[in-house]
Amino acid sequence: MRRSSFGRALFELISSMRFAISLLVIIMVAAVIGTVLQQNQPYSNYIVEFGEFWFKPFEAIGLFDVYHAGWFLGMLAFLVASTSLCIYRHLPGVLRDVQQYREQAALKSLRAMSHQAAWQSEAPTADLLDQAQGWLRSQGYRFKQIERDDGLMLAAKKGSLQRLGYLFAHMAIVVICIGGLLDGNLPLKLQVLFGSKDVETRDVPQSQVPARSRLSTSNLSFRGNLDLAEGSSGDIAFVASGRGYFVQELPFLVKLKRFHVEHYSTGQPKLFASDIEVTDKASGKVISGTTTVNHPVVVNGIAIYQSSFGDGGSPLQMTLWDWSAGQPVSQPLQARSLSSQPINWRGQPLTLEFGEFRPFNIENLADEKPAGEMRSAMQDAREVKAKKRVKNVGPSIQFKVRDRAGQAREYLNYLAPFEEEGRYYQISGLRSEVGAPFGFVRIPLDGEMRPDTFMRFASALGDKASWPEIARRTAERALQGKAITGPFRPEFEQSVNWVLQRYSEGGMAALESFLDAKVPADKRQAVAQTYIKLLQGAAVEAMNLAQERAGLAPIDIDEKQFRFVLDSLVAVSARNDYGGFYLQLTGFTEVKSSGFQMTRSPGEPLVFIGSVLLVAGIFCMFYIRENRLWLWLGKQEVLLAFSSNRRDQQTEQEFNAHRTAMAAMQGVKESS
Repeated sequence: MRRSSFGRALFELISSMRFAISLLVIIMVAAVIGTVLQQNQPYSNYIVEFGEFWFKPFEAIGLFDVYHAGWFLGMLAFLVASTSLCIYRHLPGVLRDVQQYREQAALKSLRAMSHQAAWQSEAPTADLLDQAQGWLRSQGYRFKQIERDDGLMLAAKKGSLQRLGYLFAHMAIVVICIGGLLDGNLPLKLQVLFGSKDVETRDVPQSQVPARSRLSTSNLSFRGNLDLAEGSSGDIAFVASGRGYFVQELPFLVKLKRFHVEHYSTGQPKLFASDIEVTDKASGKVISGTTTVNHPVVVNGIAIYQSSFGDGGSPLQMTLWDWSAGQPVSQPLQARSLSSQPINWRGQPLTLEFGEFRPFNIENLADEKPAGEMRSAMQDAREVKAKKRVKNVGPSIQFKVRDRAGQAREYLNYLAPFEEEGRYYQISGLRSEVGAPFGFVRIPLDGEMRPDTFMRFASALGDKASWPEIARRTAERALQGKAITGPFRPEFEQSVNWVLQRYSEGGMAALESFLDAKVPADKRQAVAQTYIKLLQGAAVEAMNLAQERAGLAPIDIDEKQFRFVLDSLVAVSARNDYGGFYLQLTGFTEVKSSGFQMTRSPGEPLVFIGSVLLVAGIFCMFYIRENRLWLWLGKQEVLLAFSSNRRDQQTEQEFNAHRTAMAAMQGVKESS
């Protein structure tokens, strides 16, 4: 007896409206989280965003993949059970209400209704009945007539489908949740739970992924990603799952024939699509099509969406400049993006790790925060370019230089020159920490749009053996300009040598550090101006010396060339932070890559059907009025009763219309 009572109570709870509403509220909160928090991102992104402390509990409760979390799928299953039981409980009653006319309603109940009217009538019953039926028929009512002991009852109704809205809405919830369970890949969750499948966490070629981490072509549902370069093909997709992934086998082979993209004038992508060729493994049938973001190619129930695009491993032509040698040294370097290659730099083994090549870059260089010595290199850009912050700066390549100890610096180099007030620069960014902003250095370009002149200057200025000659020439020019006299020449040359040495040790920052440490605060500005003048004079002579060594004529130092020398000084100042060589991007052959999202969604048709049911249910409940009318014909008495599921002005108007029509049929006064 107790078991029966407990079972009945449990049944009542699960099938109750309050239980279903509670589940719906929790599911809606989870859906909000899944919408606001970007799902299925690399876990490193979440650690950076939330920190290690919050990352662990968020991961444990599955917030990074809410719609596939076990608790979410469990609540969907409970909601299906609860709503199904609710339908089971109420279905018989709803169907009875739809079918029945309630012709056995007691007169006492009819007289107690708020909308009722009675008349004393001597009109023939048959005539009155015919007129009443004609009236009800014209108003869209269906009716049923019966003879009762107390008289003749005509029961009518209209809008009975309103009651079905309740069923449609509940059935919609069940159907949509079942679709969600199918697309949530509940069978895979159960396989992982019972240990027959494991997530692969290693970064290994897909061919080395074991069978326990591979999903067959018969997998019920999945959502995976496949990246292909132009001309390449693939027959697997990677399904992200927690800290790892599964390898999903596909029943066909996808080949990317061509990727095409259209851009706005700013360089932003406007439209991108992929021409693909799909070969069925079983039949050999080939299907060709073009897939875009919202228009997939569907093959064997699997939709192939265009989800992203990028670099597919483009061949790069580069020049490696040694800008710290006594003579400018350059050598060509052939590389490929998304790959790595070793180099030997002055006997030190290094590895170049190339990232993605980007043919378009919409950048705001004015807002970047340069690091260290590169701050002054960008200061003018922020001031001059304040009104022109965003522009397409052309192709770029991002790469890392990693030493034998595993330490790496990351660089971002651009191909196209950067123009400012008629002067042109090659832009190169540097950062030593992942996630830190890039600091940019501007390498000035000569009249032929090449860095050769700057590289000769940097080599001469960094060559200790050249400093005495640079100091001698600087002193000679100072004597000719009467800036010094003969007796002070040795001391002047010594000062120039000292400034060059300090500058070579750390650029402008080294001079600034010396001033802060050795020179009283009230004299720093004057001493700094002296050092700057010595350095500028030495830079001019270093430029001329570099030109002579290259067999070129000295540069006429006009305003434009003097600005070039100053820009070169700023760039060389960043050399200590930047590194001993500069890798210039000179050309490329773009190979495009397309990212596809492969989805098998057996629940999609169910969700669509459920949505139609939900719309139908809402329409029935809110836009269909259920009206019932009773007309009782007794001995010299007529009773009209009317009820509606709405209590509003329209109900009053409709009742008054019925009462007026019935009174007119009888030609009698209404009784109280």
